[in-house]
Amino acid sequence: MSAYSRLTPEVRGLGMTSQRARDRLVERLQGDGIRDSRVLDVMRQLPRHLFVEEALATRAYEDTALPIGQGQTISQPWVVARMSEALLEFGTPRRVLEIGTGSGYQAAVLAGLVEQVHTVERIEELLRNARRRFRKLGIANIRSKHDDGRLGWPEEAPFDGIVLTAAGAQLENALLDQLAPEGVLVAPVGPAGRQQLVRIRPHDGARLREVLCPVSFVPLLSGVL
Repeated sequence: MSAYSRLTPEVRGLGMTSQRARDRLVERLQGDGIRDSRVLDVMRQLPRHLFVEEALATRAYEDTALPIGQGQTISQPWVVARMSEALLEFGTPRRVLEIGTGSGYQAAVLAGLVEQVHTVERIEELLRNARRRFRKLGIANIRSKHDDGRLGWPEEAPFDGIVLTAAGAQLENALLDQLAPEGVLVAPVGPAGRQQLVRIRPHDGARLREVLCPVSFVPLLSGVL
C-alpha cells in the first residue's frame, strides 16, 4: 500500500495524476536503465503532481523537467532517480545534505530512502512552498534552511551523503569539507551545455571522482533571495 494512499484524492491524484500515471512513469524509468528497486518504489508512491503548479499537474508524470517559478525547475524524474541511485549504490547513508530544495521533490524522494534529510534553499518563496508540501504529505524527516547553498550546513556536518540540484563550475570545497570520510557526493558540474553528473566516493583510502552521465541543471548561485 502506498504511504500516501490514505490521504485525500487531491494528494493521491486522479486521471493523469493517478497511481496508474506513476506506475507508467516507473516503467519508463526501468526501461531507461534505473535499477534500484528502493528508488523506484519511492517514486512510484510519491505524488509528483503536488510539486508543480496546478496548471502543469497533468504533465507531472512525463519524464521531463518543468518550471516551478523564480527561474528554477523540478528535475526530470530520470535524473532524480539516477542521482538517488548513485547516492545509494555503495550503501545507504543515514544523514544526507541536499543543496537546492527547489520544489522539494528530490528531498521528498530522499526522505523515503534515508533516515534524515537536511536541505538548503536560497530562494525563500520556493522554500516556503516546499515546506508546505512536506507538511501536506506528512514527511517528518526533512529539516530545511533558507541560506546560501554553496555554504552547505556546517553546523550539522559531517554528512554521509550530499546531493546538489544545481551545477557549479567546480565542486565547492566548503561542501566537500562537510562530507564524512566514507560519504558520497553526487552533483552536476560544469557550464551550461557541458555539464556532467559527478560522484565522489571513498576508494582505497582516497576519494574517487566518477563521471556518470551528461546532464542539464540550473546554475549554482550564491546569496539569498
